[in-house]
Amino acid sequence: MQIRCPSCNTKTTWQENPFRPFCSERCKLVDLGKWAAEEYRIESSTQDEDQESNSQVIHDPQKEGEER
Repeated sequence: MQIRCPSCNTKTTWQENPFRPFCSERCKLVDLGKWAAEEYRIESSTQDEDQESNSQVIHDPQKEGEER
């Protein structure tokens, strides 16, 4: 089965390729570097809601008493 590398668009085989879906280790690492540099993003409609809920501090008097 022939596939195209998502990084460089070179044709490669699926069965004998240990780096699939990439054609080489280089293309695999280039793609990983793009994820690490946040060049790729998966948008979420709940992202803003999650950030707001994480930034709110809940005051719990019972937990304060346990820490002392």
